[in-house]
Amino acid sequence: MTFSIHGLAVARGIAIGRAVLVASSRVDVAHYFIEASQIEAEIDRIRMGRNAVVDEIHRLQTSITHMGPKEAPHELTALLDVHLLLLQDDELIGGVKRWITERLYNAEWALTSQMEVIGRQFDEMEDEYLRERKADLEQITEKVLRAMKEGATPVVPPSSRATRKTSQQDLLLGDTVDVPLILIAHDLSPADMMQFKQSVFAGFITDVGGKTSHTAIVARSLDIPAVVGARLASQLVRQDDWVIIDGDAGVVVVDPSPIILAEYGFKQRQGELERGRLSRLLHTPAITLDGQKIELLANIEMPEDALGAIKAGAVGVGLFRSEFLFMGRQGKLPNEEEQYQAYRRAIEGMQGLPVTIRTVDVGADKPLDKSLQDGSHLNPALGLRAIRWSLADPAMFLTQLRAILRAAAHGPANLLIPMLVHGSEIRQTFSLIDHARAELDNRGIAYGPLKIGAMIEIPAAALTLKVFLKYFDFLSIGTNDLIQYTLAIDRTDESVAHLYDPLHPAVLRLVADTIAECQAQGKGVSVCGEMAGDVSLTRLLLGMGLRSFSMHPAQILAVKQEVLRADAGKLAPWAQQVMADDEPAMRMTKY
Repeated sequence: MTFSIHGLAVARGIAIGRAVLVASSRVDVAHYFIEASQIEAEIDRIRMGRNAVVDEIHRLQTSITHMGPKEAPHELTALLDVHLLLLQDDELIGGVKRWITERLYNAEWALTSQMEVIGRQFDEMEDEYLRERKADLEQITEKVLRAMKEGATPVVPPSSRATRKTSQQDLLLGDTVDVPLILIAHDLSPADMMQFKQSVFAGFITDVGGKTSHTAIVARSLDIPAVVGARLASQLVRQDDWVIIDGDAGVVVVDPSPIILAEYGFKQRQGELERGRLSRLLHTPAITLDGQKIELLANIEMPEDALGAIKAGAVGVGLFRSEFLFMGRQGKLPNEEEQYQAYRRAIEGMQGLPVTIRTVDVGADKPLDKSLQDGSHLNPALGLRAIRWSLADPAMFLTQLRAILRAAAHGPANLLIPMLVHGSEIRQTFSLIDHARAELDNRGIAYGPLKIGAMIEIPAAALTLKVFLKYFDFLSIGTNDLIQYTLAIDRTDESVAHLYDPLHPAVLRLVADTIAECQAQGKGVSVCGEMAGDVSLTRLLLGMGLRSFSMHPAQILAVKQEVLRADAGKLAPWAQQVMADDEPAMRMTKY
């Protein structure tokens, strides 16, 4: 039966494919695709993990036989028997093997996927006792996962394309070609998204998240349709269901009819044609109708993304989010040499174009590792994150600063400091930068010059710009957090997502005043938040005087098209009218 799920559109376009569910688990589970040659090795890993748990249960049963009935109640014996039966269940074992053999899932992913399938069967049972056995299934699954983690070395995940071979019923799409896969999860951490960059999904859906959550940001960098905040999607959609993502409307269509498939197939082809038309602008300079030269920069997460930035026509990197080098490492931070090599690859990959490296910005919706999430603070977004975290660990911060300074010897580079708000933080940061230079001097290691900039993403910073401009060479407006902190809205929370408004008069005033003050003092300024890549806001930002935009490479050509059609001089008075309006969004529609 066809039904739709509504969420928040975070990455445009249409995706059609089969559902791939990432089951939630209290154990951190890796998800990646293996090569066909690794199938037997992965099945062996599952077998070893299961056998280890079976052996553990047998040992418990043996010890129970030596206890009296008071020490070992009958219920415990029965529970162990149930766990053994589940571990030896043909449907569980056979299903796991099918996921590995047919889908090329790694062993952990195959196990959690089959647990999801069987768990749904338990949910549908009428007998209450049988329904409650789902908890036993989850327990033995986690035992096997732990046994695998402790006893077996996983294969190295390859960077193959994620597809599924069609079956007879797949002919609705018209051929026996590979069918794209749609990733569905309750939530995905930024580290998860970086891992999934190694495999190309056609799109993804999450139950939670907001338009500017970092999961959504990475989705846009992948240039795939995505919907977040879809609430119960991971519970309503089943493994292998046909799914359509309408990334423009924020709608997910499950089990679509042939007519709906045909309609969305047409929309998908129209989108591909539009991307083809935009590609013709690749080598066209970004200059407005009245001759204003506009700088279109790229936001990247990893050094390898530099190639995509070059291919998209970026004239530099306005934001290299260095925190992705720190994530998913079980608390083991990258050392100076590893960071240096990563920053060097990014700088050399940009072929002489400037690269702005932001120091590590973790905390809030970007924990270093899922297993290390900080639950001790009521609101991590207001706690120890970004520069606050760096200043609290000077040794870690100095390691990163030395690595960036060394990489700057290989090409033009800038240093960007996030979430500054106090003058004391600014002075402490500059002191540590000087200290990092002195350490390199003492070691006789070469390093390059750096322009140093600050993120303006807290209202207090936007209201004290003169202090910032005394110290910094340039400013970069991080609109995602600026909106969050100005409007007191958690940008990762779908329940208040409708209140997240880049066109709120207070937000527009803070952005416009920052641009104007930088221009008055002859300092560079850019917008590197999601507003920069939103084509509906391009003309407004041009009218405010912005001449430097930094966005995901996938958005550059669409923004360039808006720039080429704009007359910046004529937009200035209109922008002032928008900002003066009680309802700026209404004024925007009248232009």
